[in-house]
Amino acid sequence: MNKKRYFLQLSYKGTNFFGWQIQPDHPTIQSELERVLTALHKNEKTEIVGCGRTDTGVHASKYYAHFDSHLVEDIEHWRYKMNTMLPQDISIHEIIPVSSEAHARFDADARTYHYFIHTEKDSFIHDISWYYKPDLDIEKMNNACLLLLDHEDFECFSKVKTEVNHFRCDIKQALWVRSDKGLIFSITANRFLRNMVRAIVGTMLEIGLNKMNEDEFKKVLMSGDRSQAGQSVPARGLFLADIAYPYISKTQG
Repeated sequence: MNKKRYFLQLSYKGTNFFGWQIQPDHPTIQSELERVLTALHKNEKTEIVGCGRTDTGVHASKYYAHFDSHLVEDIEHWRYKMNTMLPQDISIHEIIPVSSEAHARFDADARTYHYFIHTEKDSFIHDISWYYKPDLDIEKMNNACLLLLDHEDFECFSKVKTEVNHFRCDIKQALWVRSDKGLIFSITANRFLRNMVRAIVGTMLEIGLNKMNEDEFKKVLMSGDRSQAGQSVPARGLFLADIAYPYISKTQG
């Protein structure tokens, strides 16, 4: 029987996981999903491909992955079964039939990340937002965001040891806004480097604290040197918030 391809649209709280990708002897999002899918396929090994890797402790409010199956008939029943078998930290929101050529990773047009900062201690959000009290100059931080839009090579914000062919990214949007809890940083690009968003946030905090000016930020961008940028902020405030595909409408998910 021919297999059909399906996209999963899911969310997860990454606090108790060692990121997306399967790792020996460590719980990951991918390993939990494959465990459940394999069980639903009567112990036939069923692999899943994600839209990208998230690091240890990073969350996702919208994430896509694909798998192939010849057993899915009642989609809603499958979604219900997966949710009952998965840990509370992982939720399946949709199972979407797609063409056999569709690819969760390679077909994504854009990815959006959010970073959350709360400025008053809150016991209920401490593992999904970073508690950071100092006053920040958001206007200067947003001026720095505009510089990101005109730049292309972001090696200065990438982990030193990473397997990529180039460090070019097309940042389409970057913005800081105030929320009722504190601050939210939003950034959209066609691709991201490892640790890139957390390094950008850490560097912009130096701008907001008046420890780095705009010209110095430009020099960091041009340097291609990770040691010139600011420290990475903690993973717990970072969310993969959206993935855009040409064949999945904004109304879905």
